[in-house]
Amino acid sequence: MTVRVGLIGCGFIGRFHSAAIRAVVSRQLLDVEYVAVCDENADRARSFARITGAEAITDAAEVIDSPDIDAVYICVPTADHKELVLRAADRGKHIFCEKPLATNLGDVEEMVAAVDAANVRAAVGLVLRHSPILTVLHELMQDATLGRLMTVVFRDDQFFPITGQYASDWRKDVAVAGAGTLLEHSIHDIDVLHWLAGPVRSVSGTTRNFAGHEGIEDLVVASLDFESGAQASLTSIWHSVIGRPSTRLIEVFFEKGLFHLDHDYLGPIHLQKHALSAETIPEEEVQRRYLQMLGLDAAEFEGMLRYSLEDYLFLKALTEDRAPFPDFHTALEAHRVVDAIYRSGEAGGPVVLL
Repeated sequence: MTVRVGLIGCGFIGRFHSAAIRAVVSRQLLDVEYVAVCDENADRARSFARITGAEAITDAAEVIDSPDIDAVYICVPTADHKELVLRAADRGKHIFCEKPLATNLGDVEEMVAAVDAANVRAAVGLVLRHSPILTVLHELMQDATLGRLMTVVFRDDQFFPITGQYASDWRKDVAVAGAGTLLEHSIHDIDVLHWLAGPVRSVSGTTRNFAGHEGIEDLVVASLDFESGAQASLTSIWHSVIGRPSTRLIEVFFEKGLFHLDHDYLGPIHLQKHALSAETIPEEEVQRRYLQMLGLDAAEFEGMLRYSLEDYLFLKALTEDRAPFPDFHTALEAHRVVDAIYRSGEAGGPVVLL
């Protein structure tokens, strides 16, 4: 089936998704039509339209209400997600919404309920679920000879995204962003930890504000206990050293094994099992294994492994009339953990997830 797409939000992240949609269309990978691009800033909308060939629109409601559009991408600041998602669900449109879904857990729950009630397909931009290195790591972790998972040590280190390549000035405004590094950035990390280690039983955490933007924390230190008995520690930082690489460092400890990653998407996996010597799976092999797991041709997807593949898989699910992944329920689980960490910081003690 043909999927006709409209994109709302022609900012930083919208550029990535727009390029991905264009790649899917130009390479004729799927039966997709790029119909409309929308931004309140008419110049930005027209700029996207010139590149894509889609119609430039300044009113998001016009995109959502159009009978010529089947699916909408919602790539606007977080506080605006809820209204657009509820309208899209009411109009029977399929939805791709960037993360985080909303500024607070109550709104997320309302959005999930609306999508479920409307029976529309809905995905969320938890892009690390499509990470080659993390997907291969997850597969390697299924080796029963490793014994029990003991702990995951996770450090997320990013320069404050109001500067540098992001230049997302709205992320320092709590009324628009909702919160800081935990909600806005490390919701990815919480989702990855749930993926790797299973359901979370309880959390404890603290937040700190060094940059001075009210309600926008730039340091979070959290501990997570999982139903499996494993534990994890998460340190999430927004710093002001733009020249320092922004990346994730992950160590996964089993009773009889260790994995170490210093990249979050593409890169080598360092590992040691049992009494064997340490070894490294190089980036090229990680990528080969990932594409093989997905049944994709390496040549066909050359240069399309980050946001492009996320969008390809979402649009492919729609053309095949099946549910995309990660979906709103996946995001809801991450939001519940994020909310519990914030409540732990406020209460000064552990919070048990129900």
